[in-house]
Amino acid sequence: MNSIESLEWRYAVKKFDENKSLSETQINTLKEAFNLTATSYGLQPIKMVVIQNKEIQQQLVQHSWNQPQVAQASHVLVLCIPKEFTTKDVDNYFSLVKDIRNTPDEILNPFKEMLTSSIANKTSEELKIWNRNQAYIALGNLMTVAANEQIDSCPMEGFVPEKYDEVLDLNKHNLTSVLVLPVGFRAEDDYMKDLKKVRRKTTEVIIEL
Repeated sequence: MNSIESLEWRYAVKKFDENKSLSETQINTLKEAFNLTATSYGLQPIKMVVIQNKEIQQQLVQHSWNQPQVAQASHVLVLCIPKEFTTKDVDNYFSLVKDIRNTPDEILNPFKEMLTSSIANKTSEELKIWNRNQAYIALGNLMTVAANEQIDSCPMEGFVPEKYDEVLDLNKHNLTSVLVLPVGFRAEDDYMKDLKKVRRKTTEVIIEL
């Protein structure tokens, strides 16, 4: 399928086939897609927890507004942001740039100083909102890549982050959960799978100047 056909095929799965699992190649594709996601300034202030453990998945259902897809899915992807994001993260980024590109300090330093100042002057709440926005970019990218790979998904905001953090012990990693994406394969008896997609006409949502 081409990109548009893949997006037409995609929908938020309401019931996964519990007997089907993603291959190692498929889950690795999603991991790489996450890592290649665009983020502001390339700082990557996001991480992803990959769960393939039915006991943990079942435990998380009660913290997911009782949405059964969390337990049914082959894997559950939890997108996270740091509880604290500081100028040290900026330093780490520029060290990586230097290692990979061997860019001279005289070229890097002006940009580094600007970004360091920007991060230092933001409140913790501003940084949290900014980083959450990066997680949404990653979610969209993952959903599109999954559709292109014929992997089903169901994006979720409906969960209790504090409980997820507790179950997954995210605090020790300086992380908090912000989005959840169960992935797998649609069940044959999912009532949504054959329904037509409801969208407005393109001319109603696009403004051309």
